[in-house]
Amino acid sequence: MAQPLARIIEQLKREPSRTGSIVITVFGDAIVPRGGSVWLGTLLEFFRQIDIDASVVRTAMSRLAADGWFERHKVGRNSFYRLVQSGRQTFDIATRHIYGPPAPDWTGRFELLLIGNGGDRDASREALKNAGFGSPLPGVWVAPSGVPVPEEAANAIRLEVSAEDDSGRRLLSESWPLERTADAYQKFMKTFEPLRGWIGRGERLADADAFTARILLIHHYRRVVLRDPLLPTALLPADWPGRAARTLCGEIYRALLPASEQWLDRHATNESGALPRAGAELARRFG
Repeated sequence: MAQPLARIIEQLKREPSRTGSIVITVFGDAIVPRGGSVWLGTLLEFFRQIDIDASVVRTAMSRLAADGWFERHKVGRNSFYRLVQSGRQTFDIATRHIYGPPAPDWTGRFELLLIGNGGDRDASREALKNAGFGSPLPGVWVAPSGVPVPEEAANAIRLEVSAEDDSGRRLLSESWPLERTADAYQKFMKTFEPLRGWIGRGERLADADAFTARILLIHHYRRVVLRDPLLPTALLPADWPGRAARTLCGEIYRALLPASEQWLDRHATNESGALPRAGAELARRFG
């Protein structure tokens, strides 16, 4: 195993267990583009690469299924997991946020949502957070105009406000913890810069290591970028590290993609056999 990848795995072991979160990354990054269903044995084989015990993975899958993320289907003694349809929108929003193009030029206006105290408030809040909205006050959510509003918040009161004056700028600064997000981007780059250098020197990763590196790359990047509202450049500090982090992530991802897809071709199965090939949108990620 490449030394930079071994160090990333060792760092992961020192953190609190995030097995369920890594499962979400595996599905969103690699399984959904290939039909959305996978054999549990495929997941266990991957998690062995990062030294996570099978019992821990099985427990995580049971919890995710109980929480409504996945449905389990058994064929004989084999279990297969598929993302439930109701969770597809959450995955689609996250996919655009992680792999999509940079934010367009700013229009000078913000979308302001007011969320009531109904029973679906928690679901609305989580969906808005995942969609890139910030919250300066309880029940108040804000994003640059044009950011899609998730279905969970469809009943919110919607307003448009200008951010040209001091009140608007204050709204911006109190809606997102940009300093904390910037620090997280810096930590991400420090973790993965050695891997980019290793790949840049022409070193080759085995297919299994390439898939492992790809998943851990997106796992770490996702944890930062989904907290980032992806504000237009005009609203960000000149030294904002999100741009450099996206460039680094994209370069490594594109370098890992061919070998990691070969690992899926050879090892990943669903109820019908080998997973179907991913569509053209996979190659356009970080384009």
